[in-house]
Amino acid sequence: MNPLSTYQNFYFVGIGGIGMSALARYFKASGKNVLGYDKTVTKLTSALISEGIDIVFEDSLSEKIQNLSKQNTLVIFTPAIKKLDILNHFNDNGFTVLKRAKVLGMITENTDCIAIAGTHGKTTTSSLVAHLCKEANLSFSAFLGGIAENFKSNFHFNGSDISVVEADEYDRSFLNLSPDWAAITSTDADHLDIYGDKATIEQGFRDFADLVPANNQLFVRKGISIGRDAKTYAVNEEADYYSDNIREIGDKIYFDFHTSKEEVDDFVWEIPGIHNVENATVAIAILNNLGVDFETLKRGIANFKGIKRRYTKHSFENGKIYIDDYAHHPTELNAVIGSIKTFYPQQKLLVVFQPHLFSRTRDFADGFAESLDKADELILLDIYPARELQDNFEGVTSQWLSEKIKLEKKEVSTLGDAFNKIKEKDFDVLLTVGAGNIDTLYDPVVEWLSKK
Repeated sequence: MNPLSTYQNFYFVGIGGIGMSALARYFKASGKNVLGYDKTVTKLTSALISEGIDIVFEDSLSEKIQNLSKQNTLVIFTPAIKKLDILNHFNDNGFTVLKRAKVLGMITENTDCIAIAGTHGKTTTSSLVAHLCKEANLSFSAFLGGIAENFKSNFHFNGSDISVVEADEYDRSFLNLSPDWAAITSTDADHLDIYGDKATIEQGFRDFADLVPANNQLFVRKGISIGRDAKTYAVNEEADYYSDNIREIGDKIYFDFHTSKEEVDDFVWEIPGIHNVENATVAIAILNNLGVDFETLKRGIANFKGIKRRYTKHSFENGKIYIDDYAHHPTELNAVIGSIKTFYPQQKLLVVFQPHLFSRTRDFADGFAESLDKADELILLDIYPARELQDNFEGVTSQWLSEKIKLEKKEVSTLGDAFNKIKEKDFDVLLTVGAGNIDTLYDPVVEWLSKK
């Protein structure tokens, strides 16, 4: 019996996180009583409340918390959460308290799990895999690290035979999973506060790969050394599965898909960027190996709408183009800015970038500087700290990063001043980018450009 089924109450400490909220929605869809705490009111927490989930925003022991029984309540927390009175209460009173990753792992033990890992690309790829599962009418649940436009959510329930999960490398969370199928999209250095160096994070991905059965159900981007047999995929070069003949016609991307046995021409989709064709390639490969026919896959690729804040693009009547993206690592910035320069080579690009974490800014400062130098003009926002304290990173500031950037037209700004600065700039393409709260610029910018 699934041990999770013995609990009726599920309390989430840090329920507003993207991974936590997907789990909360899963248990709500399963008929459980779901409650939680978060420190901040957001669009996501407001959505959860509208779905019937009880959330508090003060770290205090409410009557509801004190009335919960340890026998029928499971407490789930995220490693980003530090000491809280609520969490201390559950620990001190004998409740079962588990990390989010452990609970997700328990769910995957009882399903046919498709896990998508990688320092970049995993959100788009896992969301596309889930969308293709729905297009093929498979029985599945999806736990995603972003808001999929087709689902309008980071969770989707269409049955319980398959679980589609975004396999998060942070805190080695993905090692809790039981993947039957898996993809590894990239193994670039990141989260060095956890892993220490590139070699250690690469070993983490090899450990993840070893969880997958040895039956050709592991798909790895060509060029990644994983230390075991795997199917390879690529773009514009031969692999076990690859796509080529990529071209843009209007607002659509066209590409051809190849296996060792056949070629399928003219896949069409709306998501820009060579890196996104790469994500589509592995998603098609996995679903085809699950027995889904290419006609269904073509239809699913054509009507996939992408992820919020993953190259979300608006074109306005005045000729301006606005792109919003979640990129927060130099490799991701290179991909986004590279795609813009490919499709709009003569257009003036204004980048507004918010660094995410002091540790990541410190560890990849030179890479960030090199990526941001490709803009025509830059507004560099203050670093978004998330779980970190600036006192632990003396001297690591946006001004410090700016001094490494060779670009002449650049300035450092607070988030509060950014919108007014944007309105003063001359640009053809505007890119707002980062993983913090820079998304609060999105609605004002869209409204302003719509009227301009």
